[in-house]
Amino acid sequence: MKLKIFAAASLLCLGAAGAAEVAMAQEPQAVRQQMMKDVGRSMGALAAIAKGEKPYDAEVVRVSLTTISQVSKTFPDQFPAGSETGAETEASPKIWENTDDFRAKAAQLGKDVDATLAALPGDQAAVAAAIGPIGKNCGGCHETYRLKK
Repeated sequence: MKLKIFAAASLLCLGAAGAAEVAMAQEPQAVRQQMMKDVGRSMGALAAIAKGEKPYDAEVVRVSLTTISQVSKTFPDQFPAGSETGAETEASPKIWENTDDFRAKAAQLGKDVDATLAALPGDQAAVAAAIGPIGKNCGGCHETYRLKK
């Protein structure tokens, strides 16, 4: 069991480390795409626990929430002027038109995730309750600031 926990935590950490590597080596479009993949993997791990597809695992929950928290704090910095196009970006021009709101949405996600992390959900039902508001934060930002392709 401990090996499974270690393996799951390691995989999630590698995803976060992968984003850092990409950040140093690539254009902002690629960096933010990797960051969203990391968040997607983390939300997928949390959703699997919430749905009962995977057993509750406190370490997977902690690592997943930590990844989302870290991304929420650095993600808005990956949208410098001039990165509106390229690398098949799905970023809406609205990001650059309303940067303050975009940053506020990311900050709210970080705040909500940090609160959830501080009161780490202790079972499947608590994970399910916690990811609802987090998912709404993600979805709200996607509705406004992500182009549908």
